[in-house]
Amino acid sequence: MFNELKNTIRASILPLVKWIPLSPNSLTIIGLLISIWAAYVFSTGNLHGGALLILFSGFFDMIDGAVARAKNCMTAFGAVLDSVCDRYGDAIIFVGVIYGIIAGNIFLTDFFSIPMWLWLMFAIIGSYLVSYVRSRAETAGVRSMNIGVAERPERMLILVAGSLSGYLGEAILVIVILTHITMVQRLLHAKKMLA
Repeated sequence: MFNELKNTIRASILPLVKWIPLSPNSLTIIGLLISIWAAYVFSTGNLHGGALLILFSGFFDMIDGAVARAKNCMTAFGAVLDSVCDRYGDAIIFVGVIYGIIAGNIFLTDFFSIPMWLWLMFAIIGSYLVSYVRSRAETAGVRSMNIGVAERPERMLILVAGSLSGYLGEAILVIVILTHITMVQRLLHAKKMLA
């Protein structure tokens, strides 16, 4: 959903990012380190601080690709590194929230008698399957797999909104539902393209 907006923003900031003295891979790693920091902040129960750090990490996730384009140094390894760091960043943030719940620093009501830490595990599974289905389908020959209602930017923005608004539990449920819907959307698209 937000991929087109992200690409538009990247294209518009190309002239501005040429001055950045860091390599795209360095920016990717910085974004990951900020995600790890966000996970720690969430684990302490500071939901607002964790949310702001997610946004800060997202800034680096957006400009690493823009810097690569602006400096004409896009590489296959850079794309792999970006993808791996995104997956790690997703998971570590959810793990930080899980730790915060288990340690008693974050208080969330269970839904349907299922503890929130388990819902977060379902969110991690869904997030990984969204990415895995895309990767596997593209390996099989499907070209355009940027479809679905819950790609990474959407998931992180939902988590940020829930953290800032006091509806973190509800946001986690929305992420669980939307990631699994996105996985099914991608599977159906892959089936259509590969049939």
